[in-house]
Amino acid sequence: MIYGPTILFALGEGAVIPLLPVLATSMGADLAASSLVVTALVIGQLCGNLPAGWAVGRFGERLTMIASSLVTLLGTLVLIFAPSVGMLMLSALIIGFSASAFGLARHAFMTTRVPLFFRARALSLLGGSFRFGMFIGPFVTALLLSIFGTEYASIWFFVACAVAVILLVTFGPDPEKAAPVVPTVVRAPAAEDADTGELISTGSIPTVAAHEGVFRTMLNHRDVLFRLGLTAAALSGLRSARQSLLPLWGVSLGLDAQSIALIVGISGAIDFALFYASGQVMDRFGRLWAALPATVLMTAGFLALSLTHDLPEATMWFGAFAMMLGVGNGLSSGILLTLGADTAPQHDPAPYLGSWRMMTDGGATVAPLAITAITAVASLPVAAAAMGVLGVFGSIGFARYIPRFVPRPDGRE
Repeated sequence: MIYGPTILFALGEGAVIPLLPVLATSMGADLAASSLVVTALVIGQLCGNLPAGWAVGRFGERLTMIASSLVTLLGTLVLIFAPSVGMLMLSALIIGFSASAFGLARHAFMTTRVPLFFRARALSLLGGSFRFGMFIGPFVTALLLSIFGTEYASIWFFVACAVAVILLVTFGPDPEKAAPVVPTVVRAPAAEDADTGELISTGSIPTVAAHEGVFRTMLNHRDVLFRLGLTAAALSGLRSARQSLLPLWGVSLGLDAQSIALIVGISGAIDFALFYASGQVMDRFGRLWAALPATVLMTAGFLALSLTHDLPEATMWFGAFAMMLGVGNGLSSGILLTLGADTAPQHDPAPYLGSWRMMTDGGATVAPLAITAITAVASLPVAAAAMGVLGVFGSIGFARYIPRFVPRPDGRE
């Protein structure tokens, strides 16, 4: 009941995302308009984080997951009957909006119910569940296309996944009742503990720790959000840049589609295979020992790749550094979820997590746009180098702010 709905949701979404540009092109859209359809999905996810934080804090994880799945079902039906590119874009916006609510609801559940010493492994599994769906989804699409010969078979598959999630979450056992909130010791806000300065337990919600709302939470936690949050956004940007830059790099080298798909696919397989290793490292040695090596590895990969474009063995270097980026991305699995959970107020994490995820999703949104702009003004190697510079700032930020804001797995600050 914890990971099953997540896998189903991600599987349906992963099957549909590759089809969005195809559907837009079939409706007469050019390449720029087709890319806007995919961008609408990301924008919807970015815009949905703050409302999702409010909804989870107000109605709870289960009701938010049911509601978001129903909205997803609506968006998918719009996708099936969309008469124009504009409606296609609206459908992608709706799906992205509801996907952010679904993901935040499960993130908030894990934050309050998984003990600190096991949290990173649990959240790495959650991140791995999303990755599994996104990794397998395109293969499901290929199979359905070979059987039915139409793209709409994959959309109906997403409909079936959404219905299955609704039924499973509605009628299955409620994890919120089966798994009690983990007792946690946190530092009370200064205005509330000015007399004693002592730590208070939030195993049960104290009367002074009432729901603060999204914007009040952003204000109260602005220090960590604009320091560690921006650092996490840099890592999220690196991960997003890998997905958008590698295919473009292959095209710029003159490789055919099959070769590009093979290199990118192997890089993705390495990424998926390593998703649990990050959680093991974080729980055993601390968050910094996973976040910093993963960021440094991806930074080195982008910087080195930027120097190889015009070399005689450029294709070989492309494959080698694509694998390197896959390793770094795999080792970063669950890091953003875990850091968000670690720094969230345990009595009411959803509003904070909405702000946290808005920042990380913002990094994932801005990086591909920056690559497009830099490539248009300068060149693709310069864009790769710019992502490497972004990684340098991310590495410095993790080294500085994780020891400052994140508790150790053994409970010490």
